[in-house]
Amino acid sequence: MAEKLEPAKVLYCGVCSLPAEYCEFGPDFARCKPWLVENAPDLYPDLLKEANEKAASNVSDKLQSVGISSGGADGAQPSQPGGTSKKEEVKRLPGGKLKKKERLEVIIEKVVRNKRKCITIVKGLELFGIKLSDASKKLGKKFATGASVVKGPTEKEQIDVQGDIIYDIVEFITDTWPDVPERSIFFIEDGKKVQAG
Repeated sequence: MAEKLEPAKVLYCGVCSLPAEYCEFGPDFARCKPWLVENAPDLYPDLLKEANEKAASNVSDKLQSVGISSGGADGAQPSQPGGTSKKEEVKRLPGGKLKKKERLEVIIEKVVRNKRKCITIVKGLELFGIKLSDASKKLGKKFATGASVVKGPTEKEQIDVQGDIIYDIVEFITDTWPDVPERSIFFIEDGKKVQAG
């Protein structure tokens, strides 16, 4: 009689829930590395070497940072002035790209549709703490047109105002909301960003 085969035991990653052999092809291999070094060191021997090198460099960095004049016998490190020891938290997008910090600026753009109809698009007012729904109501009343808050192509909300009011709107924005300086208002003309004023 033939031997009865046992089912293979598969080790699954505790971070990405893929089999440990496939973690390197998963969504975030960097987060899986510490778990793999601890639970499956035989699968990725180069990760084990890398972890040992990092640990050795961390120890050497700590030894270099502690000097003779850094404190007494207790080994306590003095606090650094200005809080330079804290690292700034950087937001990462999918694919490992860093998210850029948004500039405080209002962008005004005129879009022509159906040859004669114009729409003035206002983006970036929310960065100055202005509610877009209130701003669209004020713009609609001031210019006697339709104004609405819509999501743009980048999934950010913007205000669409019917009509060509691109040059009148700058003065209205600076008068109504003094928090918005005129130097931070830009037009988009012929695909180029031009400062208002």
